Amino acid sequence: MKSQKKKTKKKVQDRGKVIVPIYARHGLKTAVEKYKMSEKGMLPKSAYSIVHDELMLDGNSRFNLATFVTTWMEDEARQLIMETLDKNMIDKDEYPNTAEIEKRCVNILADLWHAPEKKDAVGCSTIGSSEACMLGGMAMKWAWRKKRKSQKKPCDKPNLIMGRNVQICWIKFCRYWDIEPRFVNAEKNRFIISAEEAVKLCDENTIGVVAIMGSTIDGRYEPVLEISKALDKLQKKTGLDIPIHVDGASGGFIAPFIQPNLVWDFKIPRVVSINASGHKYGLVYPGVGWVVWRDHTKLDEDLKFYVNYLGGKMATFAINFSRPGAQICAQYYNFLRLGKEGYREIQQACQDVAMYLSSEIAKLGPFKLISDGSDIPVFTWTLKRKMNFSLYDMADKLREKGWLVPAYAMPPNREDLVVQRIVIKNGFSHDMADLLLDDMRRSLKYFKTQKGLKPKKEGSHFHH
Repeated sequence: MKSQKKKTKKKVQDRGKVIVPIYARHGLKTAVEKYKMSEKGMLPKSAYSIVHDELMLDGNSRFNLATFVTTWMEDEARQLIMETLDKNMIDKDEYPNTAEIEKRCVNILADLWHAPEKKDAVGCSTIGSSEACMLGGMAMKWAWRKKRKSQKKPCDKPNLIMGRNVQICWIKFCRYWDIEPRFVNAEKNRFIISAEEAVKLCDENTIGVVAIMGSTIDGRYEPVLEISKALDKLQKKTGLDIPIHVDGASGGFIAPFIQPNLVWDFKIPRVVSINASGHKYGLVYPGVGWVVWRDHTKLDEDLKFYVNYLGGKMATFAINFSRPGAQICAQYYNFLRLGKEGYREIQQACQDVAMYLSSEIAKLGPFKLISDGSDIPVFTWTLKRKMNFSLYDMADKLREKGWLVPAYAMPPNREDLVVQRIVIKNGFSHDMADLLLDDMRRSLKYFKTQKGLKPKKEGSHFHH
């Protein structure tokens, strides 16, 4: 009897190390190792079922209002992606048409962002906007270092100016490339960089200033034109010629279509490079970003590498090597399929839903808007006063219904302020917004009944 209990206990303990299929399919009669490769394989349908069923617990990506990443594409785009999954973007000589499509996309974006060189634009696709940011940052460092060397001045202490609201990739960039990050802190109700504060941090070792078109913290645009004018004044006063890189991860695909009169791109002479995320508001599934430089002079030859292409040579400057070409093809599909009119309609629809939803959330009572979605379709709110619940509690309650609406503290110097944020993407309709509002109302009613509830002071919600 004791021996049988020991065997049962050991089976239960081992259960955490293996996957036990519920199928009695022929050829799959035993548990499958989770962390070691099995000696024998299985039927393709069996392997598919195991992976497919585990992924069901990830939840519905359309209910994920935390992520900026595209969660829906048309069937034709999905088919095109499946047909091009085997294309390696780096093999430009083997896949010349894929390389040509990448080149067309770069030129389309250069034209959209008013680059002087439109027919022979300088830029490339990347695995995402984080890699694109690093390429833009590297080009600024190389240009600064080259100038310092020509002046016989030390070039061992470069710095980069940015707001505390930057995406983590900029922190990584500074650490990887030995650059001192200089931050403009959040102050009172300002959570983005200001021209005045940015200029105060500049000196002869500043390689550039990063301006964000669509902060992930609250969805606001940073004042690129104002920063440029402030740097113009600084140059007249000190002689320092400091460039701007625009991180347009989201706004690069928003502003040209629904805020066409906003001056933020290569119309500003001081802007030397712009990055954007194809897999955010470029409307492509995860795996593609873009970086474009003003002209050939803004990308040092030392950062260019050449590969064979149609019997000649073609420059490549991405950090990653082998990567799929499918998303580049899907990006070009979107450019053809939608055109400017289609992008305008989609981005405007997203903003309309964001403005509607933010206004309705403000009407619920306990909430005060920090932003309303009038820049990119992203907005945040906080509590008006202390309640018996926190926004972390609200996030947890909404998650019970499948909604991912993250709660988090604002950047350093305003960490006292906790907010929730919603990102509206293509495919999130007014009807879905009403469903979310209904669940928020039910959550508020629930909190009213919980008289002894103590508000959570922190949460594990990730925000991009």
